[in-house]
Amino acid sequence: MNTQPDAHAFGPARNLACRECGQTYDLGPRYACELCFGPLEVAYEFAGVTRESIAAGPRNIWRYRGLLPVSDRIAEIPSIEPGCTRLVRADGLAHALGMRSLWLKDDTGNPTHSFKDRVVAVALAAARELGFKVLACPSTGNLANAVAAASARGGIRSVVLVPHDLEHQKITMTAVYGGTLFAVEGNYDDVNRLASELAGEYEDWAFANVNVRPYYAEGSKTLGYEIAEQLGWRLPDQIVVPVASGSQLTKIDKSFGELTKLGLVDDKPYKVFAAQATGCSPVAQAYKAGLDIVQPVRPDTIAKSLAIGNPADGPYVLDIARRTGGAVEDVDDAEIVEAIQLLARTEGIFAETAGGVTIAVLKKLLEAGAIDPEADTTAIVSGDGLKTLDAVSDVARPAATIEPSVEAFRSVSSKVGVS
Repeated sequence: MNTQPDAHAFGPARNLACRECGQTYDLGPRYACELCFGPLEVAYEFAGVTRESIAAGPRNIWRYRGLLPVSDRIAEIPSIEPGCTRLVRADGLAHALGMRSLWLKDDTGNPTHSFKDRVVAVALAAARELGFKVLACPSTGNLANAVAAASARGGIRSVVLVPHDLEHQKITMTAVYGGTLFAVEGNYDDVNRLASELAGEYEDWAFANVNVRPYYAEGSKTLGYEIAEQLGWRLPDQIVVPVASGSQLTKIDKSFGELTKLGLVDDKPYKVFAAQATGCSPVAQAYKAGLDIVQPVRPDTIAKSLAIGNPADGPYVLDIARRTGGAVEDVDDAEIVEAIQLLARTEGIFAETAGGVTIAVLKKLLEAGAIDPEADTTAIVSGDGLKTLDAVSDVARPAATIEPSVEAFRSVSSKVGVS
C-alpha cells in the first residue's frame, strides 16, 4: 500500500487537521488524531476556483474538483459520476405547509438513488491514490449500494457489512453489483465496531467511512456547492438536513463557509436545522437537554438509514445548529410515514424514510415557530422511497380490487371518490 501519495494526487488538499486540537498530519490513510483522538478532516489551499471554472466542468460532482481532495484528472477516470441532481422548487408542498419559498434538493436522482454516491466517489478516488486494493464499508444500506456500484464500475473489489435486518430492497441493490456482502447479526453500531476492527487487520482494504473517512466525508460538500450554484450563486436562509452520523450536515456547513471565503457567494447568515427519527435521536435529545455531548442510544425506528445510535459527528451538529440559530428536532414513525405521503402527493417525489424525517421535522419546526415560513428554505431529500417500500406498504394500497368490467367499476367508483 502506498502511504506517500503523489503531491498532486489530492488536488488542492494540503494536509489533514484535527478538528479538536488542530494538529496537522501529512495526507495519508489516517482518520484520528494521535494526540487527542479527535477526528481528522482535509485542509486545503484553494487556487483559481471561480464560478466560470466550475461552470466549465462536467455535469457531475467533478465540476467542483478544485474544492475536493481529488486529482485534476479525476473526471477522466471511470466512475458512476454522481451529482448535479435536481433542486426542485416545491410550491405544492410549500403551500401545504404555509411557506413562501421552499426548495428540495432531490438526491434520489443519483446512480444508486441516494446522496451516498457523492461520498463514495471521493472515497474511491482516495483509495486509489493511497494504493488500497479493496473498497469496503459498514452501512445502514445506502452506503452499501453506493460502494458496491462504484466498485463495480471502477474495477475494484468491494466488501460490505450491513445489519442482518436491513430492508430487503437495499440488500438486493447491494448484492446485484457482484461484490461480497455480509449480513451481521446486530445493529449498525455493532457492524461499525466490527468494521473498525477489520480495518486494523486488512491493511490493503479502504473502509470508506473508517480509515479513509476524512476524504469520504468531503463528498457531502458537493450538496452545498450544488444548492448554492442552482440558487444562482447564493445561500438559502434556512436548510433542513437529516442526521445519522451527522457528517452530511457538517460538510454542507463547511461548503457554505468555503464558498463565502472564496467570494463565490455573498456572506450572509443562514440557519441549519437537523432532523432525526425519535427512535434514534441522540443528537436531538442532547440539544433539547442543553448538552454538548451526545449519549449513545439503541436504535428502534423505521428510518434505518438514520439509525446510528452513536453518531461520530453528533457534537459538531450541536455546535452548528446553535451557532447558526437553527435547532435539532425529532419525529416519530407515524409522522415519518405521513410526511412521505405528503411529499409524494404534493411534489411527485417518493422519498425513503430519511426524506420523511426531513419533511416531518420541517413541518414540526414550522408549527413550533422555529422555522420562518417567509424565509427561503431548502430541505434535503437524501434517498429514494423505492428502497424502503415496507414503510408505506400498509398505507399506500389500491382503492379497491374489482373484476374487469364497467359494472364492477361503477359499483365501487363513488365509494372511493371517483364520480
